[in-house]
Amino acid sequence: MRGRFAPSPTGRLHLGNARSALLGWLNARAAGGEFLLRIEDLDAARCREGYVDDLFRDLSYLGLTWDGTPVRQSQRSEAYAQALASLERAGRVYPCFCTRAEIARAASAPHGPGDDGPRYPGTCAALAADRARARPAALRFRAPAGVTFAFDDALKGPVAQDVAAEVGDFVVRRNDGVASYQLAVVVDDAASGITDVLRADDLLASTPRQLALYQALGLTPPRYAHVPLLLGEDGKRLAKREGASAVSELRQAGVAAEKVVGLLARWSGLGDGRPVRADELVESFRLEKVPREPVVVRETELHEQFGPLP
Repeated sequence: MRGRFAPSPTGRLHLGNARSALLGWLNARAAGGEFLLRIEDLDAARCREGYVDDLFRDLSYLGLTWDGTPVRQSQRSEAYAQALASLERAGRVYPCFCTRAEIARAASAPHGPGDDGPRYPGTCAALAADRARARPAALRFRAPAGVTFAFDDALKGPVAQDVAAEVGDFVVRRNDGVASYQLAVVVDDAASGITDVLRADDLLASTPRQLALYQALGLTPPRYAHVPLLLGEDGKRLAKREGASAVSELRQAGVAAEKVVGLLARWSGLGDGRPVRADELVESFRLEKVPREPVVVRETELHEQFGPLP
């Protein structure tokens, strides 16, 4: 088994990300496998190098070691260009002249089924060549009509989607030449030999599009497990914000890492909240113990576990 954690350095690591990292790490280590780290820094306008430094410190603090040298997507442009050239030769992509704002979203990982907007109607699928002189073109992948992409998620069960009918043709390269999230994650996971992807279920809706790309590129997809989110008391998913949800805040305040891991373990059905090291959870880890529903994070619970923070 070979798993991975692939955060975007657009903010500090929060407890929701840390829980996904812990579960992915445990899933790999319990099987005697490898755990890789990839920095998804394609969105240059939002990514910060300081967040990358904090990420390394936070993972080490939590005891989540990784194998090999972390991959940086910003250094992988040639690999993405080769994949796009393969799709172009096969007639699977076409230029798109849609708005900059719509296309810009393609570099970042989605966080729910509505992030890409309504189904793309194929506006640019048959535009005249002279449109190419008006503005730089993005590239859209031609989703195969009438094809259902299905997989058996380890936590969600059977999932299937007709990508062409429900999403439409989707962006694989922005008009500034940057590869989209959907393309980059497929190329990188395949190149790294990732066999198992464990991630939050706000990315569940992206998986059929990625399967379509795996098929078009002749690559073997990994197995998937999508973990229900941690939610704030407002019912929204935890975000990369300041405060007690940021791991670096806890680390810098001197909170013992075992207390953080213990709480993450309780939210994951793996413990009762008592302090514990990550490596102490490996032997008893079973993915089926993870809750199938979102977990609400309450401020009182954080104060009880960590005490008052500055």
